[in-house]
Amino acid sequence: MPHLENMVLCRESQVATLQSLFGERHHFSFPSIFIYGHTASGKTYVTQTLLKTLELPHVFVNCVECFTLRLLLEQILNRLSHLSSSEDGYCTEITCDTFNDFVRLFKQVTKAESLKDQTVYIVLDKAEYLRDMEANLLPGFLRLQELTDRNVTVIFLSEIVWEKFRPNTGCFEPFVLYFPDYSIGNLQKILSHDHPPEYSADFYAAYINILLGVFYTVCRDLKELRHLAVLNFPKYCEPVVKGEASERDTRKLWRNIEPHLKKAMQTVYLREISSSQWEKLQNDDTDPGQLKGIKGSIEIVTRTTSLINCQHATNTYHSISKK
Repeated sequence: MPHLENMVLCRESQVATLQSLFGERHHFSFPSIFIYGHTASGKTYVTQTLLKTLELPHVFVNCVECFTLRLLLEQILNRLSHLSSSEDGYCTEITCDTFNDFVRLFKQVTKAESLKDQTVYIVLDKAEYLRDMEANLLPGFLRLQELTDRNVTVIFLSEIVWEKFRPNTGCFEPFVLYFPDYSIGNLQKILSHDHPPEYSADFYAAYINILLGVFYTVCRDLKELRHLAVLNFPKYCEPVVKGEASERDTRKLWRNIEPHLKKAMQTVYLREISSSQWEKLQNDDTDPGQLKGIKGSIEIVTRTTSLINCQHATNTYHSISKK
């Protein structure tokens, strides 16, 4: 599927696995899928993109927002109800207090003609918050297909390993899928794909290469790097806009952007100032050390990130060894 390949970069293996699990619309899919990986590893984006592109009936719920059992169950049921009644545009709000009620109401909602004979997907993002709710909730979701006798798959998205979820009493084991961190080559490819149309792909790729050369050792979060790329690009291409350099004059472009990237190391990564304040700081050539709490930030970032990277490496080793 070329269109999907262009939308989801550097996750071909995970996309292929999920597509094989989903199968055809009328096939019974795996009852539950547990997807885990560090933050900004593409779990949510890949899952949502795949379900939307394949036009599969699904509901997406963030467990941080639904912090009580009732909120969570009602959110799922009401979104399913809207999904099933999209044709006539009319549906009533559903109330639900217990998981037993949820099973009964779920059967009623999925009787709709628009959901008949095809798999319904329930995606629970930030699923680690389920552990703080009722003890029967997680085992119930894992066996929802059996309890409701419906063609339903529950997808859990989490940043922690399955071993920290598994109840002591035992439960139905989900299919576990790991999303590894993006490599520097992956980040280069993904960030370069965002190049502005008014500039060539090679020019923007060279800029991304410089950006990663500076920030990759202290920041590997795709969202953060994407923010930094957008924020600092105007300064990088400033000599080109002014006619002082060409797109191929990388050395001059680097000399122009270097001091600003050093400032970004001390400010933007820690989110101590807003984007508008950062732009004013660049224009005024103010010493970022004058801002409150900024002094010594590079050292703090380096030490903190080293500890985080060590912890991530340890967690990854343990998660892989337990698979």
